[in-house]
Amino acid sequence: MERLQKGSPTVQLTPAQKAELAEIDSSFNAKIAERKIFLTDQIRKAAGAGKADEAESLEKQLSADVSRLQQDCESKKERLRASFNS
Repeated sequence: MERLQKGSPTVQLTPAQKAELAEIDSSFNAKIAERKIFLTDQIRKAAGAGKADEAESLEKQLSADVSRLQQDCESKKERLRASFNS
């Protein structure tokens, strides 16, 4: 355990820093939920109209959007963590 601490010491975050990170999570979780609701409705409509190709395309778009938003969230949190160390 001590060897790990020497190679890459853990950073203790203040409550304010933790709150900033939580705010980023909250913001991106809301964006993801909004996107899921919108596209799920569009997928349902396309499937109900017998447009399987359109529904499949929307499912792929949903997956890509969620993945992109998750990556953006992690990237933003990493930049914020880096600023804490400065």
